[in-house]
Amino acid sequence: MGQYDSSRELVVSTCHRLLERGYLKATEGNVSVRVPGRALFAITPSNYDYGEMKADDICVLDFDLRRLSGTRKASIESGLHAAVYQERPDVNVVIHTHQPYASALALIDKPIPALFDEQVAYLGRGVAIVPYGPSGTTFLKRRVRAKLGSGANAYILANHGVLVLGGDVGRAVHNMALLEKVALDYLLTLLSGEKAPGIPLPIREIAFAKLRADEKKLARQEAEAAREIAADAVATSVAPAAAAAGNGGAAAAVTVATPDEGVAACAISSYPDVARVYDDLERLVAGPLRKVKPAAMAQYLDYFETKCARSKALTTEAGEYIPGGVQHNLAFNHPFPIAIEKADGAYLWDADGNRYIDFLQAGGPTVLGSNYAPVRDKVVELLQECGPVTGLFHEYELRLAELVNRFMPAVEMFRMLGSGTESVMAAIRAARTHTGKKFVIKVGGAYHGWSDQMVYALHVPGTWRFESKGIPLGATSRTREVYPNDLKALRRKLVQNRLLGGTAAVIVEPVGPESGTRPVPFEFNAQVRELCDEFGALLIFDEVVTGFRLGLGGAQGYFGVRPDLTVFGKCIAGGYPMAGGVGGRSDVMMSFASGIGGKSGERAYVGGTLSANPLSCAAGYFSLLEMERTGAPALAGRAGDRLTEGLRAMIERFGLPYVAFNQGSIVHLETSGVMLLDLHHPIRFARGLKPRKHMMEEMGAAYMASGIVTLAGSRMYTSMADSDEVIDDALARFEQVFANVEGV
Repeated sequence: MGQYDSSRELVVSTCHRLLERGYLKATEGNVSVRVPGRALFAITPSNYDYGEMKADDICVLDFDLRRLSGTRKASIESGLHAAVYQERPDVNVVIHTHQPYASALALIDKPIPALFDEQVAYLGRGVAIVPYGPSGTTFLKRRVRAKLGSGANAYILANHGVLVLGGDVGRAVHNMALLEKVALDYLLTLLSGEKAPGIPLPIREIAFAKLRADEKKLARQEAEAAREIAADAVATSVAPAAAAAGNGGAAAAVTVATPDEGVAACAISSYPDVARVYDDLERLVAGPLRKVKPAAMAQYLDYFETKCARSKALTTEAGEYIPGGVQHNLAFNHPFPIAIEKADGAYLWDADGNRYIDFLQAGGPTVLGSNYAPVRDKVVELLQECGPVTGLFHEYELRLAELVNRFMPAVEMFRMLGSGTESVMAAIRAARTHTGKKFVIKVGGAYHGWSDQMVYALHVPGTWRFESKGIPLGATSRTREVYPNDLKALRRKLVQNRLLGGTAAVIVEPVGPESGTRPVPFEFNAQVRELCDEFGALLIFDEVVTGFRLGLGGAQGYFGVRPDLTVFGKCIAGGYPMAGGVGGRSDVMMSFASGIGGKSGERAYVGGTLSANPLSCAAGYFSLLEMERTGAPALAGRAGDRLTEGLRAMIERFGLPYVAFNQGSIVHLETSGVMLLDLHHPIRFARGLKPRKHMMEEMGAAYMASGIVTLAGSRMYTSMADSDEVIDDALARFEQVFANVEGV
């Protein structure tokens, strides 16, 4: 028996069942089943009589439509079926056929609303109409793909019949019968002139939650079966990427931790042991400070006085015109800010000509390295043609949105904005508009920009409005906080909010607050997704840092969790200015539809003259293309691994309590533990905040005086430009600092 025979026979038996019930006729339509545990599917051939069909006639294809078995020509809609299986791991059977009642509804442009609880439990919240696209084209495939994020199992294809999905053959055939019943009932109601009574929203959401729970179970089973294959694919893809980028070092072996797809996951070789990280961090925070020796610290501070005179003069003068002397929080450094004049690849040069290894990378967006020439050249070319802004539409707006959708399919639609802060504001506004609910829940300690509603429990869990100076109480009255990784607390908040009007959204940094400084367990995001589905809240991923850095699929691709909305910031333009955006489900994103003519009360207002300007969109588009071509996320992740492993070995050799861990190219080096303080331990918080914060500042100064720029002395972002030689040079410089620590 051939390895695909059981799947091919299952297609034939499914066709016969559909024929007997009248859902297939002659040669119309097409049917497929997923090959268990493989990135393959078996599908009916093109224009072949179902009554005559045998197992040998069935084609087996991979998701790139390469034929592995079968001699006949596969259905013209094979690409459509492949897209469904890629987007929906819970689906194992796809039926595309013609259904007269549903087709009639398409002709009068009447999607089916939620009429019955059985309908919602098996088909979804409603049966949407997919706009027309010619058979077998990417137009039709793209339009179907844009709808799949709704989680529904039935769709009406304009001028093309219906598309019905199921976790198994029995469910798919049942869904086909249910669609026929619902379509007929709705059509008769419309013809009679009566109004179709929909089911109450709470009942609809309960029924839909059951459907999503069933889908999650099937998806987990399918992911488990396919995990080994995905891991093999990633391991073989990293070495060619390294060669393409011209990195001289040998490619490190890559071990994948439960990825959703290879391209998304390859930027993280292995996920941190979160329980061990927290044990190590607790020992660090509970123990005494291990600072740089006073004599050595004096020498490091002398570097700034003797080697950075121009920087000091500039930033001192700036203090007369700019509050605090700098315009951005990242630029604050102890003992004073450094003025940068040149950036190239892995390095920065200050106003005095001193060179530094750049592990700040502008706070994370420059995965290609600073001032990457191929992107810079494209930006200069655009500036010479049209300038940075016109106020009107430019083609790069479309091209960037298409590219983001290709890498992150959950981003069915994308709206460009000016910053991560704006994007979080817009996402919350859309969530409230779409759900009609009030509350937003965030994780304590997480930073989601500085809008009034999000300056709440900043940096330190449990601090509520500690940083909310100048912000009225009402602005944060609908914001709620839960401690990191506390799913029970999240459930309690969702229950409490339901009694007060409901939760519009839960917003998370998918690797944990402060870019994973408080890391989440691997399964955390999936569990938050399930809670959001249960309570009818939208899930927002803040991918300002993780977007494209953890892989082109972002954190959502790595963790295999599909958010309803995704927030982008500086990453969306590859480090160029006016960078921000929000994307997600098309039904939610349509809240942002531009123009004054939107339906009253249904449009979430956003704006910005410089949003989506040609410069930013072109920079983002070409940055993403270059990241894809070079495999930059994987190379940056490999550099992060090398840096972290070297730091760990050094910490152990010197007998220090410091903690080093990484999520790919996001590297954490905790020496004081100030970022791990919280109000669960109020006395420790009160006693430790100032001295531990000052120690972190001093460590950052010691690193900078040694030629390394970090983010606040505790976090580093690696890039494709960080070759083995750069990392080894950095490790030698860190070693000089650690050798000057007290007790060494």
